[in-house]
Amino acid sequence: MDSLAHYLYDWGIIPYGISCLAYTFNILNFNPIMKENLLRKCEDYLKTLCVDIIERCVGSEGNRQATYFLEKVFSQNDWETEMVEFDAIDWEQDGATLRSVSDSFDVLVSPYSTGFRGEGVLVPASTIEELSSIDAEDKIILLHGEIAREQLMPKNFVFYNPDEHRRIISILENSGARAIICSTGRNSALAGGVYPFPLIEDGDFDIPSVYMTEEEGLKLLPLAGKVLSLKSESRRIPGKGYNVIGRRGSNSSPKIVVTAHIDAKKGTPGAIDNATGVIVLMILAELLRDYNGEHLLEFVAFNGEDYYAVPGQMIYVSANENNFSRIQLNINIDGAGFREGQSAFSLFDLPEGMLQHARDVISRYSGIEEGVLWPQGDHSIFLQYDVPAIAVSSKWFIDNMDSQDITHTPKDNPEIVDCRKIVEVSMALNDLIRSL
Repeated sequence: MDSLAHYLYDWGIIPYGISCLAYTFNILNFNPIMKENLLRKCEDYLKTLCVDIIERCVGSEGNRQATYFLEKVFSQNDWETEMVEFDAIDWEQDGATLRSVSDSFDVLVSPYSTGFRGEGVLVPASTIEELSSIDAEDKIILLHGEIAREQLMPKNFVFYNPDEHRRIISILENSGARAIICSTGRNSALAGGVYPFPLIEDGDFDIPSVYMTEEEGLKLLPLAGKVLSLKSESRRIPGKGYNVIGRRGSNSSPKIVVTAHIDAKKGTPGAIDNATGVIVLMILAELLRDYNGEHLLEFVAFNGEDYYAVPGQMIYVSANENNFSRIQLNINIDGAGFREGQSAFSLFDLPEGMLQHARDVISRYSGIEEGVLWPQGDHSIFLQYDVPAIAVSSKWFIDNMDSQDITHTPKDNPEIVDCRKIVEVSMALNDLIRSL
């Protein structure tokens, strides 16, 4: 009997020392063959999204390829699918140059900025008060110091847009300035790991802008009142983006909405941010293809989370504004699968019964722990409408949100992903959804 049990265990038929009944409920936890199959799929999906597809910024051809790929996986697993189209802007740039009479300076073109070729007198501003008092008509503004400490929210961004940011944008738009130079440092919480970060990243803001390091900005300050020559080569390209939605269940049932954003910043493979989240959606689509529970399952790949105006999120909110009361839970995956540390499930406003279910599931997986609350993700959309949410990420990124130098950079590549953690997260979410 003992040798038979070992034989069955080795072949993934039944785990050693566990009853057939337990096996029925825990097949995904204990079947090594199934785990290995999911692991291979995770690796293949990661290669497709981050290597075979060169770029996933919304509006690009690579982004459209990614959305078609996801829709195909949903369809192959017998999910009802929908592609929701919206207008987007792709963007190209060929660099920038900044010169005085005797010196040149290192500058980068602000994402989604229009191009510029011309000259202007340099006028610096380090505070809102300075900015509102300078004469910037036909001049080039240098934003530095305090006013350039955190990335400005796009002018039409509705989910988070401080009054201070709105005031700065308004002053700039009414200044008559020819162009703007931004001298910035680091701000990992809002701008990711890039240095310097673009102070302005907004396709609805039409004054040409470039950005530079704080060190280059200090070199510029002595040239206040002098004429500078600026050339930036960039173009906005009208394009299309798509949210990808998969559904299973009755449209009259209460909903569980599982989300992840499919786009990535330009210049990054976007592995952790957020190919891994999309991979969890694809694995879950397979694990739950036989789901017949009491909820309508809606899987949404938002498009444009890393885009200046989050059009995918906006269009989803517009379409569902009167239906958020039907949503009993949002599960948002963003930043999962980092090779270091634990996976984290952050639990937002869950009712008591659901909270206990979630904690029970977390306790059964050694690589997952309950995480602290963090707002920077698509779950915030649902929280605004009083929908309970679970944000799934990697504990390391939550703990180092204000200091990490990975997101939005080339460092965010498949090498930093542990696919075993992606599989574990997917299995845990499968268990949780089936238990609700």
